Amino acid sequence: MHVLICGAGLIGVTTAYYLAKAGHQVTVVDRRDGPAEEASFANGGQLSPSHADPWASPGNLKRMLGWIGRRHAPLLYRLRLDPPLWEWTVRFLANCSEKNQAANTKHMLRIAMYSLGQLQALREELGIDYGQRTAGTLHIFRSPEAFERARLQAQRVTDLGCSREPIGRDECLALEPALGHAADTLAGAFHSPVDETGNAHAFCLALAEQCEAMGVRFYFDTSISSITRREFKIVDVRTTKGPFRADAFVIALGSYSGLVAKTGNITLPVQPVKGYSVTMPIVDEGKAPIMGIIDDERKHVYSRLNGDIRVAGMAEIGGFDTWIDDVGASFIRDSALDLFPGAADKSRAEYWAGLRPQTPDSVPIIGRSGLDNLYINTGHGTLGWTMACGSARLLSDLMTGRPPAIDPEGFDNRRFFGVGPGPAKKSKEPKLRRPPRFRN
Repeated sequence: MHVLICGAGLIGVTTAYYLAKAGHQVTVVDRRDGPAEEASFANGGQLSPSHADPWASPGNLKRMLGWIGRRHAPLLYRLRLDPPLWEWTVRFLANCSEKNQAANTKHMLRIAMYSLGQLQALREELGIDYGQRTAGTLHIFRSPEAFERARLQAQRVTDLGCSREPIGRDECLALEPALGHAADTLAGAFHSPVDETGNAHAFCLALAEQCEAMGVRFYFDTSISSITRREFKIVDVRTTKGPFRADAFVIALGSYSGLVAKTGNITLPVQPVKGYSVTMPIVDEGKAPIMGIIDDERKHVYSRLNGDIRVAGMAEIGGFDTWIDDVGASFIRDSALDLFPGAADKSRAEYWAGLRPQTPDSVPIIGRSGLDNLYINTGHGTLGWTMACGSARLLSDLMTGRPPAIDPEGFDNRRFFGVGPGPAKKSKEPKLRRPPRFRN
């Protein structure tokens, strides 16, 4: 079977790998000039199944309301005249219950744990080095009240098979000495030994090379305008380099997946959520973290990637803009310098912004679209790196007709609504603008 994959980020490249490994002919198209140039380029660097926490929850909803009006709030919601955003918001609010939070956590953790196992097996098989660290993560809390509130979700994740154990300040510092400067501010932490860190971009580049060696063909600098649909089948994908035909098609375009799917009258409830990252070279090894850190108060993550510290955070729901807000980026940078003083060189900081594809329930969309030969792999939110290999392997199994190793229940797009035939629509994909990456 010839499969055309739209998108060459983490999700697209991993999907290409598993489909090629299963014996299929695979072609990948992407508007960028190489793999992993969008959300996969400079993400937080954490592979953290333990952080399978749906955005939609009663506790988060209350916190989000308290963030309104704060310039440095972890979540900025920019309301605009956008019916799909309003519809997404309604579905998000409908998921903000204890019952839905528990169900969505179960789905997220199932794919996340499976994915980590697939990555580890792939890493061993191919010998890919992407600066991986396997020391786990620490989810730190500065407020005793917030620490106590987090126990329920931590226990829920632990009961589902992913250890997220509460520890005190002394245990926290024993695991991560670099937090010594902030010791007096720590109320406690949760330790997740299964988690890892690593450079997603480096991994994707290495895996794309492996894919090419397996016969996968990549077409870069190729923008998609629409998909051509005839009844319940996709005929081709229209691009700036002409139409691409195949037996089956996969949409793995991250935040842009819904725009392309819409041209075939397929609705994907995926909203772009802008996040920032700052990468700084380490200048003092002893002051830099040895494991992944998640700061609950600021909603920032810190990772050590080879000789760099990367801090990532913030979430702006407001369209497809990837422009970097200097104030927000500086706040993220300074949070790392405050937590790990003297560890990194501020003068050589690199700034980046990208769009995370977020579903209303935080669960990715994996599987058949409702059309006979169109498949979806998107909507991974902040856990794209964590879920990539598992999502790709699951989709490959579903497309190949092999019994999947995990239950695919809960990942189908039709959990939101049914899919039916209809006329094609013109794409309104935003004009390509490379996210700025600069040094100060």
